[in-house]
Amino acid sequence: MPALSLTKSAMHIGPYPLPHRVILAPMAGVTDRPFRILCRRYGADLAVSEMISARLALGGDRKALRRMDHQGEPAPRAVQILGNDPTAMAEAARLQVDHGAEIIDINMGCPAKKVCNKAAGSALLRDELLVARILEAVVKAVAVPVTLKIRTGWDPSRRNAVTIARIAENAGISAITVHGRTRACGFSEPAEFHTIASVKSAVSIPVIANGDIASPDQAVAVLAATGADAVMVGRAAWGRPWLFRALARRLGGEVPSGAPDAEAIRAVIREHLLGLYGFYGESQGVRLARKHMGRYCEHLPCPPGFLPLFNAQTSALRQLAMLDSLFNAHWEELAA
Repeated sequence: MPALSLTKSAMHIGPYPLPHRVILAPMAGVTDRPFRILCRRYGADLAVSEMISARLALGGDRKALRRMDHQGEPAPRAVQILGNDPTAMAEAARLQVDHGAEIIDINMGCPAKKVCNKAAGSALLRDELLVARILEAVVKAVAVPVTLKIRTGWDPSRRNAVTIARIAENAGISAITVHGRTRACGFSEPAEFHTIASVKSAVSIPVIANGDIASPDQAVAVLAATGADAVMVGRAAWGRPWLFRALARRLGGEVPSGAPDAEAIRAVIREHLLGLYGFYGESQGVRLARKHMGRYCEHLPCPPGFLPLFNAQTSALRQLAMLDSLFNAHWEELAA
């Protein structure tokens, strides 16, 4: 495989350039509009929405409709849809485009039991004929690029990522993301980058590598091992959206930046919390802020009693005051 070029030109999804070659992965309950906007500002070329069930979106479900709100979100806006019926998926794709989606991503990688039990997500990898029907229906339904996210197969005995990728290319899919694990492997086994490399060798559409990428050096290593055109990062960026800036710099051939200083981190978290309060309303925003603060604390020297006390607060003002108290009391540690 040729050596990785850190000055490689931007990859494109349809007409949209991705100059940094770094993408935020869709994560249920995480990649809502406030978090996507934050990650885009820190260097992610694309931030894919948390998945939207085709059935719920077409039925006017309130949660699904909120996920279709892209106000203030920079282009290109990418929405991931989930389902197993070609007609419903095509209709859902049209609905998303009507609400501002500029890229449609199809989920065939989710390993969650409740999703797979409905023959959706990664369960679809077991039915290659149905995969083709869904992809063809969605591509024909919309005039925007359609992408696909998969795992390497249902289980280690049925790794069919290469076959699925060829089906996707023939159906007109604009790019494919491969999470380097089978559905059976969940998130516990090391990512298998050789399969992603095989996919890259088999198709001419852009291939995005996903799995076990938590640092700039890992991003470089994964691109070198797979020949992929870009990397997608999910869990590693939750609690440190500034990771994308470091990834972008490293893949651009520059010295990667470290974490922001303490005052900048405080500003990032504050912006995130305010975004949650504004998007969901104070009551729900306060509840959702608790899980995000927990992830930030994994990367900060938070004292043991801080998070339980933060989680006990029931108002936005009290949560923001707790954030300030953390940084004011532990400034030297946080600034180190």
